Amino acid sequence: MSALTDPIADLLTRVRNATRVHKKEFFIPYSKMRIDIVALLKKEGYIEDYQLDRTERHPRLKVIPRYVGNKSAITGLRRISRPGLRRYVSSQEIPRVLGNMGIAILSTSRGVLTGHEARRQHLGGELLATIW
Repeated sequence: MSALTDPIADLLTRVRNATRVHKKEFFIPYSKMRIDIVALLKKEGYIEDYQLDRTERHPRLKVIPRYVGNKSAITGLRRISRPGLRRYVSSQEIPRVLGNMGIAILSTSRGVLTGHEARRQHLGGELLATIW
């Protein structure tokens, strides 16, 4: 198993690739940050479900994407803060994605939150990604 330099970008790429080819389920290597992001996607309605799969040597997440008709609920995602250039925002600087139709994902002192929740709690943090 190779070491990843950006596991969040890997997660987003796996989600993007799986939804573009209409996979019924796909797997992501397990980490606390990834499970927090996937749980947030489920809460916001972008994926149907996820579960921890321990049948292999290393634990992994089994993710079932959500499709509306023949189209994916996720039409786009973008990694904002990356290892070479971190992007931190205050609660007033959190971007509104597609006029509040999408979500911004932030890593805050209270865990991984959506932009709406972070703004409501007056928290800033690292702007990880935007999803619409």
